[in-house]
Amino acid sequence: MKPEYIQGNDFIAEVIRTQRTKSATIKVVDGIVSIVVPRGLSGERIDQLLKDKKKWIKEKVTHYNASVPVSTKQYVSGEVFSYLGRNYRLKVVRGAFSPVKLVHGYLVATLPNGADQPLMVRNAIAGWYRYRAEEKLREKVARYSKIVGVEPRSVGIKTFKSRWGSCSSKGDVDINWKIIAAPTRVVDYVVVHELSHLMQHDHSPKFWKLVERVIPNYMNCKEWLKVNGGELGV
Repeated sequence: MKPEYIQGNDFIAEVIRTQRTKSATIKVVDGIVSIVVPRGLSGERIDQLLKDKKKWIKEKVTHYNASVPVSTKQYVSGEVFSYLGRNYRLKVVRGAFSPVKLVHGYLVATLPNGADQPLMVRNAIAGWYRYRAEEKLREKVARYSKIVGVEPRSVGIKTFKSRWGSCSSKGDVDINWKIIAAPTRVVDYVVVHELSHLMQHDHSPKFWKLVERVIPNYMNCKEWLKVNGGELGV
């Protein structure tokens, strides 16, 4: 299902419709606003819910933006962003909000005039990365689970400050969405690393043998992350 968005004042909210809820829930994660609603809830009602929580939403977004390390990015046309190891130039277009699209080698962000433009561009790009990460990382987990010979209980795409993934003793695998900016071989390594923990929970030689069986050059991937990992994300 393609993402649905509603344009608010100084923020863009992703609308997530589901049959599994009877009430609306508003979240702000990584500066990205989302509202989970019953599948048939009207757009007018969603608009009103967002207006009612406008102050709270802006406080959450402002708090997140203040906590983000200072970036060298200015979020203007011409800047380069990496996705699966390939570089794409940003093209900012003024107009009614439209989700970021990858078009002919450009990341095209269409946003309104007037608001805090750089932060809106940043959050729109982050939303695109998270959407792609949900899609690509789940595909990779499904593929490599068969190769590793495991079946995770759940797969989550999350934000971590200092690691690329985690695996619980109950079989829950979580992966940092920011890894999607790395080269494909490095993304594959992170996925296999976490899946291998379902068989071996430590970092013993036995664990690294499991990883090496699927990713023979895993040492190169580890080194790449050590050198370049701090620059991933938006």
